Amino acid sequence: MTLVAILTVRRDAIEKFRAFETHAAEVMKKHGWRIERTVVVLPEGSPDVLKEIHVITFPSEQAFAAYRKDEHLSQFSGLRDQSIVHTELLVGENGPSYAAS
Repeated sequence: MTLVAILTVRRDAIEKFRAFETHAAEVMKKHGWRIERTVVVLPEGSPDVLKEIHVITFPSEQAFAAYRKDEHLSQFSGLRDQSIVHTELLVGENGPSYAAS
């Protein structure tokens, strides 16, 4: 399964966000997840926030549920709360490759 997370982050709390994501990635690893790629977007007209998009693979919905309930993740919820304004999660599957052959 593939998860796309679109995170709206306070620019003035970017260090807290990066610290949270580093810890979250370690917890993800424990549950078989992996952040495949991140993309940072600086929205025009929004000087106070940025968007960070994560493409994450994980083995199952059960692994996702276990990650979300992991006590080690909850230890860093303060960093998340201080830095992330909004989270949008999209669950899908890998699509076709459009790479030139």
